[in-house]
Amino acid sequence: MNLLDLVISPAYAQAAPSGGAGGLGMSLLFPILLIGVMYFLMIRPQMKRQKEHRGMLEKLAKGDEVLTNGGIAGTVTDIGENFITVEIADNVRIRVQKGAIANVLPKGTLKSA
Repeated sequence: MNLLDLVISPAYAQAAPSGGAGGLGMSLLFPILLIGVMYFLMIRPQMKRQKEHRGMLEKLAKGDEVLTNGGIAGTVTDIGENFITVEIADNVRIRVQKGAIANVLPKGTLKSA
């Protein structure tokens, strides 16, 4: 017995387990279960959020008050296929991509701020 045996226990050979067919089924069950859990906890909620965001962008109309991903709040003045023109102050308009719109604010939010 040396000093290393006190820290790490030595491995001894063991007899091979019998019944190899049952071991294969159990070894495949864990990865399949792991993929199922990842789908329901990560992939499915993300797909749901993307669908809601796409629906919000389709419902945008002129006069809606929006908030961009960069934190800029303004009123929609023009809607194109890929870009939206947002008025952030009197006669100050910027063009942003549709995907950059984070939220549609309730009417009157910008007036009260």
